[in-house]
Amino acid sequence: MLEISNRTRTLGTENAFVVLGEVEKLCAEGRDIVNFCIGEPDFGTPESVKEAVIEAIKAGKTRYTPSPGMMELREAVAEYFSESRGIDVEPDSVVVACGGKPFIGYSILTVTDYGKGHEVIYPNPGFPIYESQIRAQGAVPVPINLREEKNYSFDIEELERKVNEKTRLLILNSPHNPTGGVLSREDLEAIADVVKRYDNLWVFSDEIYSRIIYDREFVSIASMPGMQERTIMVDGVSKSFSMGGWRIGFAANKKLAKYLARWVTNTESCAAQPSQCAALAALKGAWSDVERMVKTFKRRRDLIVDGLNSIEGVKCLKPGGAFYAWPNVTEACRLVGVKDSEEFRKRLLYEAGVAVLADIHFGKKIEGEGEHIRLSYATSDKEILEGLKRIKEFISENRVV
Repeated sequence: MLEISNRTRTLGTENAFVVLGEVEKLCAEGRDIVNFCIGEPDFGTPESVKEAVIEAIKAGKTRYTPSPGMMELREAVAEYFSESRGIDVEPDSVVVACGGKPFIGYSILTVTDYGKGHEVIYPNPGFPIYESQIRAQGAVPVPINLREEKNYSFDIEELERKVNEKTRLLILNSPHNPTGGVLSREDLEAIADVVKRYDNLWVFSDEIYSRIIYDREFVSIASMPGMQERTIMVDGVSKSFSMGGWRIGFAANKKLAKYLARWVTNTESCAAQPSQCAALAALKGAWSDVERMVKTFKRRRDLIVDGLNSIEGVKCLKPGGAFYAWPNVTEACRLVGVKDSEEFRKRLLYEAGVAVLADIHFGKKIEGEGEHIRLSYATSDKEILEGLKRIKEFISENRVV
């Protein structure tokens, strides 16, 4: 019998796309669904970027580039990282890929060895591809739990307990998906103090939401003393410029750049040249579109958080960044007689016409944390208000206690 590898059969996925398939099926059947699932801005790519790409294509920029990316783009990324993080980043430290996601796998492959018991610490709840790539690349996943009572920041004592001589990589994500939590300078200083005790411990800093932050300035752990050399900074244009489909992400680390570029060579060869031209135009252009988008997201954040907190059985902390709300629905589940957030999610979708994601889509349940769902507010005010209305009515009309 023809076999599929165990690595492939057990490979995790990003459940936002699985639920999206359910949503599209219902929509095709004529159902009206308010969709809070996908983490993608509902704004268009800036017109200046689209115009620049059209000109680039007409000029013949449709060919292979060096695997690390076009030098003009790497220079622009280095300048962007240097100015926004307050550190000195050289173009030769920068690598471009087809989105930020490939760097998760590339980084794990670069700093761990298959079957050696090397451990990777990652946030739980968190972006599901962290854990799936850790397992797929033969490393040992070690979750660090982000708790509501700590505003979803790292528990330093737990970090100290879990880091050991086998730990090769610590994954950070701030602003954070799915909670919207933001690590403060004090948090990052404390994390850096722990990391620097170990000679062979790298940090993967997922900073894809770095520009979408509301109540404070973004701080990268790479800006902490002694941390730039061991930090793999990752960002991109998907979220900030509403360019998810252009598939351009970039990473920076002086020592690892040539190895990350080698992984690019072995997989995608290089990111598409027209898309690289788009990213270059975005980074070198005016940031007014980004600033307007972030102001809109901040208003929507306040709208959805206030609305969620007005619903019986729901409580929601105010996220500091990204565009996700992560309400606690433990009491709501009890009120309508469901056992957990996944059953609550399904009933919201099929009975109320509201699509959300459950906490099990972002990692293992944390004892004592209760039940949570994720709503992306990268959608219109009208949709947010309609979705909140439906959730409130669903709980009210289906109470069993």
